[in-house]
Amino acid sequence: MHWGMLIDLRKCVGCYACTVACQNENNLPIDLKYNKLKKVGPVGEYPNLTSYNITTACMHCAEAPCVEGCPTGASYYREDGIVAVDQEKCVGCMFCMIVCPYDARHLNEQTGVVEKCTMCVTRLEEGRVTRCVETCQLQARVVGDLDEPDSEIVKQIRKHNAKPLHEHLGTKPSVYYIMP
Repeated sequence: MHWGMLIDLRKCVGCYACTVACQNENNLPIDLKYNKLKKVGPVGEYPNLTSYNITTACMHCAEAPCVEGCPTGASYYREDGIVAVDQEKCVGCMFCMIVCPYDARHLNEQTGVVEKCTMCVTRLEEGRVTRCVETCQLQARVVGDLDEPDSEIVKQIRKHNAKPLHEHLGTKPSVYYIMP
């Protein structure tokens, strides 16, 4: 089992439902977002300009700089491919924040611990989908097992030639995108 996510940017309208659902699921304050929405564009050449929305969170990389660089071992790989943070071991040094190329980690000022998207691991373990997938009314997101060749996520990745962001960095993200 290796959990992954597919986000179809052709469907995303930038409604922020996934961002708000994530904040609600994780009891985050209004100014803290694990799942960020960014507007990209305009791209192209006049008069053929376009723009699109992209959501980013922890990419749960198989070669995560945050895990490799964590001096206390607080950032670690779970057997199911999810990158997690052991809050008991985190000393808040923020090195993981510095080395993450996806800007996916945040220091909780109240606890002094670095936090990030957990891919709703508790929900997944209960057989439910992540909160952002459940909330997306346009079904722009799919979560599933990247190790299962017949899973919906793997079929969609193949069908649409989906790619992770910044693939050239060699971090081997578990989040894939269908580009517009």
